[in-house]
Amino acid sequence: MELKRTHYCSDLRVEDVDRDVVLMGWCKTRRDHGGVIFVDLYDYTGISQIVFKMEISEDSHVLADTIRGEFVLAVKGKVAHRIEGNVNPKLPTGQIEVLVEILEILNQSLTPPYVLENRENVDEKLRLTYRFLDLRDSKLQNNLMLRSKAMQIVRNYYTSQRFFEIETPILTKSTPEGARDYLVPSRVNPGLFYALPQSPQLFKQLLMISGYDRYIQIARCFRDEDLRGNRQPEFTQIDLELSFTEPEEIFELTEGLMVQLFEQTIGVKVETPFPLMTYQHAMENYGSDAPDIRFEMKLKDISDIAAECELRVFKQVVDKGGIVKAICVPGGAELSRKDLDDLTEFAQIYGAKGMAWIKLNPDGWQSPIAKFFTDEQKLSLEERVGLNEGDLVLFCADQKKIVYDALGNLRMEIARRRGLINDSEYRFVWVTDFPLFEYSESEKSYTSSHHPFTMPNTDDLEKYGEASPEKIRSRAYDVVLNGVEIGGGSIRIHREDIQNKVFRLLKLTDEEIESKFDFLMKALSYGAPPHGGIALGFDRLMMFLLKTNSIRDVIAFPKTQKAGCLMTDAPSEVEADQLDELHIRVKASAHQTE
Repeated sequence: MELKRTHYCSDLRVEDVDRDVVLMGWCKTRRDHGGVIFVDLYDYTGISQIVFKMEISEDSHVLADTIRGEFVLAVKGKVAHRIEGNVNPKLPTGQIEVLVEILEILNQSLTPPYVLENRENVDEKLRLTYRFLDLRDSKLQNNLMLRSKAMQIVRNYYTSQRFFEIETPILTKSTPEGARDYLVPSRVNPGLFYALPQSPQLFKQLLMISGYDRYIQIARCFRDEDLRGNRQPEFTQIDLELSFTEPEEIFELTEGLMVQLFEQTIGVKVETPFPLMTYQHAMENYGSDAPDIRFEMKLKDISDIAAECELRVFKQVVDKGGIVKAICVPGGAELSRKDLDDLTEFAQIYGAKGMAWIKLNPDGWQSPIAKFFTDEQKLSLEERVGLNEGDLVLFCADQKKIVYDALGNLRMEIARRRGLINDSEYRFVWVTDFPLFEYSESEKSYTSSHHPFTMPNTDDLEKYGEASPEKIRSRAYDVVLNGVEIGGGSIRIHREDIQNKVFRLLKLTDEEIESKFDFLMKALSYGAPPHGGIALGFDRLMMFLLKTNSIRDVIAFPKTQKAGCLMTDAPSEVEADQLDELHIRVKASAHQTE
């Protein structure tokens, strides 16, 4: 390469006319107009039109005739005004062009497997297979450039708040944090395994015990779990931990980051402080621990009214300890019977056995269950749910978890269908006081709702203990944006005796505690300070900043929902001698026996 670039493709303006410049990039399009060859040359900054004329350089003109799409070019020439009629006001460089004197074809290109400018209409599997071409798209390039800018804002913000950026190990010990670990066999220690970190949780706690006070890391994390929705097996989180802190300080720091991040990337002003909501309030009113507060339509408990009415199904549910809840859909009386059937089928996805409904028309109630309510009960129900003429009420009667799941998801689905959500609005909320434990029906035991290092409410721990572990609240908190959890954290256990109690409630034996957490228990016994932190999902935040519904649009080289990379064909088989070195024998897999 003899030429040296002087400008990027989108740098040139009218002020540069008559300047000698060198541009480098890819050929987007080539047009031959009566012997004058026009090429749109592009790089990540944009496009410049370059022109080949026989009278300026015969050699370059002849060579330009061989140029095709995606050839890599270097050109030297003089900036000139575009002739009248060729000005393109849509381009920053639309008033100028470069008259080429020297052309170097730095590399040729095969014909791409699809038209790169038409990526939105191309099957995603094909685009992921050719991700190196897909990433040339200006939209994806802008996404990743904004991601880079956001990372810099995060680093600058926490540096200004006296945080240390410290890297923690990638090869570490397998510990239970909810999902399966990715395991890495050790060659020098046959039969033993490392795990890739699901988070830097224990290491950042150890840094607090070591006296570093404020830690920050933009951390790569790994979870071997089923990849439903917008999840990836490897992801990025903004990970921080503080000593001698309380939740309020962590809330304030997080809110300060959101203010700067949204303002400096997309020019949106974030209102602070974020409202606070307990887990119990969120579940009772929204049916979700990640409530979308951009619209109302809250869940209303009508169990007491249902218990008194003559509808046997309602009465039986309440008698068995279940609940009956309802949501009122403003203007929903216009929905057809088919619409109601569709909503019933949607609710059944989340375990609901059926769904009762009431429409309030000018002449009164329209409903298959109207006859089971007295006039007094009807009035009470209307007041409870806020039922007005033209509205619709939907009911769910079952055990609490099913009611919350069904109505919580139904609430969001109806809002989407009826356009009740303002997509340009950003509404944050803190959800606090999560249960410390949740009961696992499959394992017939209690598991940690957050992780086993979360500080319990000490009054609850003393009051309920082993008798009712499900009633113990934790000092955990999530930050939620528009119905999506974008981060979670807690105050951590800093006392060995409390950590031991929590392990005991999780039914861990002495041997399990020693084998998995001996290093942590030792550290807690050497003057551990009170500490807490939070982890923010960086990929999810980028989805909000870029207003995309696909996490694969904000990651350079994402995996598929089967945790595969179509471009590199990973995961893949390895040579037998590699397995021998690791003392591993592989069972015949499904694809080997097909």
